[in-house]
Amino acid sequence: MELSSVTGKHVTKEIDKHYYMPESGSLSRVIQSSVGFFAALYGQSGEIGTQGCIRRNARVHKKVSKSGKEIVNFVHSYILELNEIETKRPKVFPVVSKWKHPPDQFVKINFDAAYVERSSQSALGIVARNSEGKVLLACSKIHNQAASAFAAEAITCRSATQLGIDMKWENIIIEGDSLSIIKKCRTKSHDKSLIGAYIHDIQQISLKTQKCSFEYIPRTANCLAHSIVTETMKSNKEVYLIGKVPEYAEKLNERDSVREPD
Repeated sequence: MELSSVTGKHVTKEIDKHYYMPESGSLSRVIQSSVGFFAALYGQSGEIGTQGCIRRNARVHKKVSKSGKEIVNFVHSYILELNEIETKRPKVFPVVSKWKHPPDQFVKINFDAAYVERSSQSALGIVARNSEGKVLLACSKIHNQAASAFAAEAITCRSATQLGIDMKWENIIIEGDSLSIIKKCRTKSHDKSLIGAYIHDIQQISLKTQKCSFEYIPRTANCLAHSIVTETMKSNKEVYLIGKVPEYAEKLNERDSVREPD
């Protein structure tokens, strides 16, 4: 039986004939429900990807086709491979974290951004604290015409870094929950993405201080900066406070200020 005349039902029969498994088996059910899709999708080749398409087209024009048994073999091995990947994939468990005090002589600047796509408006929230957990500065700002949420995060990170320079803090840690932005800031290679200009600015600004590092923090531990930027977006009001946080964020600040035992 040539594949040019194979349908999903025919391939299913071939599987039962050549690769019989109990009906209750999960793999059997997966293959049974997938063969029609594979037969329709891969046509006369049973191959995937660009190279597969090239080989398939070559076979079509040369009028060469595969047998039903061959396509069954392909589907069978493909499903087994997927199952093996699923088995080996590491399980990710949620991590509950808490904000940590910076080392002595360091100031930690946490940042977060919010973005509204329909209006292209973004906001930033920044909190700077010393090694004792004392708030040195808390501020927020609204930006219009932000290109994307990704750009909003980059702008906020740049503002946080510039703040450290403006305040003349010699040792700073810039901390945010945008893993992509943090990774880009830490690399020394030229960033060619759409936010490359922002990343370049951040890296250049960071050179003006004695020591500057970029650290990732989960959202659960960045809740103070997140609270400030969220409220700024809701109220459309910016804040700039020295030595304290807005009233609505005081409880979060009290929780963060408690130092965890070493």
